[in-house]
Amino acid sequence: MTGPAVEARDVSRSYRLDGVSVHALRGVTLRIDQGDYLAIVGPSGSGKSTLMHLLGCLDRPSAGSLLLGGRDVAALTDGELAQLRNQTIGFVFQSFQLLSRTSALDNVALPLVYRGVRRAERRARSAAALAAVGLAHRLGHRPSQLSGGEQQRVAIARALVGDPRVLLADEPTGNLDSQSGADVMDLLGRLNSERGVAVVLVTHDPSIAARARRRIHVRDGLIERDDADTPGDATSAADAPA
Repeated sequence: MTGPAVEARDVSRSYRLDGVSVHALRGVTLRIDQGDYLAIVGPSGSGKSTLMHLLGCLDRPSAGSLLLGGRDVAALTDGELAQLRNQTIGFVFQSFQLLSRTSALDNVALPLVYRGVRRAERRARSAAALAAVGLAHRLGHRPSQLSGGEQQRVAIARALVGDPRVLLADEPTGNLDSQSGADVMDLLGRLNSERGVAVVLVTHDPSIAARARRRIHVRDGLIERDDADTPGDATSAADAPA
């Protein structure tokens, strides 16, 4: 694929709640290239989670264009979109979203199951992904046998096993203690710099946002400011809405 990994062009998203139209996004334009490292920040109800869902193609815009790997999602069937999403985007969630009775190895392999990858190759690729996040010694452990930080590393390995162009992380440190959270952020930064995977964070934490090279400030369904400056620039990140 060439061009932007994900691109939103004048995207809006509205919902009907109890007969009232709610405008979650109001014409947002945003381009994410491979290798980007950005944080989406904003107060509760600003539209940042809606934007994340659209960028991850978990939802479709009400208006405007959303391109994933250069393809307009409006032209894709649900099945085609699911396949393209599986090949292009990896997801990391605050609550890990691991199958409780399944080993770390098999949790990581799930995206490859949906691709139809053969079992031997799935297991080899999943073991390599777990080794890349420092969990080569935890392949057979179930989530209940892992710490919170280790569970999030399994989730990151699962997001990476399909070699995505973009990794979307929704409050990836929200359920972790300070040290585990720092370790996870160090890992995401390393994967971004070493593999060229675009990392997009949604966070309310200014210290997490400060790690990104670019910060998208969202308010009232609009991009209020797009800061693209040096990594860890505490000056521009410090005023990120909590």
